[in-house]
Amino acid sequence: MNYNEEQTKRVVEAYQDNPSRETVESLADELQKSIKSIIGKLSREGVYRREIYKTKAGELPVTKLEIVSSIAESLEVEAENLAGLEKAPKAVLKIIEVAIQ
Repeated sequence: MNYNEEQTKRVVEAYQDNPSRETVESLADELQKSIKSIIGKLSREGVYRREIYKTKAGELPVTKLEIVSSIAESLEVEAENLAGLEKAPKAVLKIIEVAIQ
């Protein structure tokens, strides 16, 4: 699974031009390598950037604990005073967070 100099250059340049999962998959097909191999090579070359996970709504993920902390801050109380609130459905917590800001 070694890469020659030409393959390394091709992989790095292609990824830098379009740093996406599609590019990685295309390179894997082109060079007959696994996706993990391509990602590993890009990582060793110092150019690979992990994709940032986003929710279905296209937002960065936020934990219920972070929402509760935000609610506590808005209410000017310690988050510990709201113990158990993180067990509420996330959608409900978001509604409360928006309503009190």
